[in-house]
Amino acid sequence: MKVYSDFSARRTAQIIADVIALVAIAIFIWLGVTVFQVIAAFSRLGADIENAGSGFRETMVDVGETLGSVPLIGSGIRGPFDQASGAGEALESAGQSAQVAVHQVAVGAGLAAALVPILFVLVVWFLPRLRFIRRASAAQRLVSAGAPRELLALRALTHRSVAAVQAVDSDALAAWRRGDARIVRELAALELRAAGVRL
Repeated sequence: MKVYSDFSARRTAQIIADVIALVAIAIFIWLGVTVFQVIAAFSRLGADIENAGSGFRETMVDVGETLGSVPLIGSGIRGPFDQASGAGEALESAGQSAQVAVHQVAVGAGLAAALVPILFVLVVWFLPRLRFIRRASAAQRLVSAGAPRELLALRALTHRSVAAVQAVDSDALAAWRRGDARIVRELAALELRAAGVRL
């Protein structure tokens, strides 16, 4: 597998682009984690509400049990405290629900803050790099397998721009047909250069 071009200017540009893309991905991951942590910190409010509700419920239950043990009047006095403990339970449940909601928002916002820009980087950077790797690897295999220069020259005639082919020779097709060795070599080099492989 051929990852980088054989030509120094293009190889340098590829390495710089790779470093920038990887740094950008790391920054976006850090951003996503930071957004998650900032929003998740608000779940502390839900935890405080849950703790307050739990404490209130336990206090009302304790008071109800204590007053309920008083002879003659205990059963009548205990009722309101038992009802009040239900309010504490509702408060506790609201605190738990708030924590779950904040956690879900934190996860969603964190993922959005990280994944959306990372997907953009992958589309802009990774897909072209993958295309280059496939093309350069295929060209390198052709060269390693001893593919005739005429085949590479023909690929240049069919795949390169008209301007690039005419820069080699104004009538490159005719030169290729008659087997002009210099033109064939230059066309083959043109095709390989486009793929990042040195002839």
